[in-house]
Amino acid sequence: MRARFAASALLATTALSLAVPAAAQRRAAPARSGVQAQLDQAMALLRQQSAQIEAQAAQIAELRARLDSNERAVADARSLPSIPPGRAIQAAQGASGASPGDPVAAQQVPLERVGQAPEDVEQPIQLAVLDNAASVVTRRNQITAEVQFDYARADRNRAIFRGIELVEAVLVGVFDINENRQDVLTASASVRGGVTDRLEVGIRLPYIYRADTSIIAPIANSTMNDSAATIDNSVKGQGIGDLELSARYQLLDGGRGRPYVIANLQGVVPTGSDPFAIPRDGVGRAIRAATGAGFYGISAGATAILPTDPVVLFGTLGYTYNIGKSVDTRIPPIAITYVDPGDSISASAGIGIAFNQRTTLNLGYAHSWAFGTRTRTRLLEPSAAWPGERETRSRDLQVGRFLFGVTYRATDRASINWAVEVGATEDATDVRTTLRVPIVLLLGGS
Repeated sequence: MRARFAASALLATTALSLAVPAAAQRRAAPARSGVQAQLDQAMALLRQQSAQIEAQAAQIAELRARLDSNERAVADARSLPSIPPGRAIQAAQGASGASPGDPVAAQQVPLERVGQAPEDVEQPIQLAVLDNAASVVTRRNQITAEVQFDYARADRNRAIFRGIELVEAVLVGVFDINENRQDVLTASASVRGGVTDRLEVGIRLPYIYRADTSIIAPIANSTMNDSAATIDNSVKGQGIGDLELSARYQLLDGGRGRPYVIANLQGVVPTGSDPFAIPRDGVGRAIRAATGAGFYGISAGATAILPTDPVVLFGTLGYTYNIGKSVDTRIPPIAITYVDPGDSISASAGIGIAFNQRTTLNLGYAHSWAFGTRTRTRLLEPSAAWPGERETRSRDLQVGRFLFGVTYRATDRASINWAVEVGATEDATDVRTTLRVPIVLLLGGS
């Protein structure tokens, strides 16, 4: 009996010991499963982040390669002197495959500045309205040729009264209208060269065609025979004009708010036909028009040019000394024996506005004060009232002109300058237009 009881107790104890671990294992299984899931989730996240890092590294490498390609393309474009900055940008974008709106390419490629010349080619300042003083001095050993075409028109009408003036402005006599018209066409060629980087010399020779018309006609019904009283003197002439020699020296270099200052010296040699030596008819009227002034002249002055991108300010001041001479011109009933043309003071100022690196607009005003001309005359048949020579002096002339011009740089060596002058005073020419084309024949340098 006791044996059976002991065997039963042993079996119960064994069953109980086996049941307890099984229950514990059943309780631990869910806990192990949750930890494993968290580990798997963390590993997946690490693999995703690693893939993103590798993708970002690949993008950075691609961007670096693109930047290097842009830098090489820009360097190659800058090494070509004929390619302006705008084309260099296009070349860099095309080489890198970047679009015009690519921020990376925009950061690496320099933008073109309006009104500034390319850095690889030296572009001197040029102003269409200043003629031969339109730019800074050319550098050493540089030679520039220039062709120029001018047209000038002067038209003056004056009423002349010959008679007696009574009280209360009552005029008894003959009224004449003096009409003078002058058309001048000029084609000239010039050459200038740099002796040093500061000194420039030049020469200019014009060919002139000139047509002068002078009509003295009475006002209608002021004479018994108006047609017979009308005097029409129209002459034409063409030929070589007066030779011009010039020298320019650059006193100050411009930049950083300082102007270029150039000293100018010009001499005029009377190689054209002399107005006091041309043939005349029996009453002293010229048979043909003269193409020269007939006098030696020396002009000295200074030009200041102040660049303030994209604007250029300019001003000039000058003095002209004309040398008088003895002549023997007979215009019955007198003979002209000596003529001394008056000297003159001139000044101008204006502004040049650059629309881009090739085109510039010029606006300005110029004024000259010409002193009166001294003339000595005598009668062909002296009288008691006029036995010898008499000297007279004409009135001073005030010549004011409004200036307008455009400069266009066609190539790195040639530009086109067109200017118009409109008379602002009675003594000024009505209109003058000039077309100049300077061409660099030989580039200078040290």
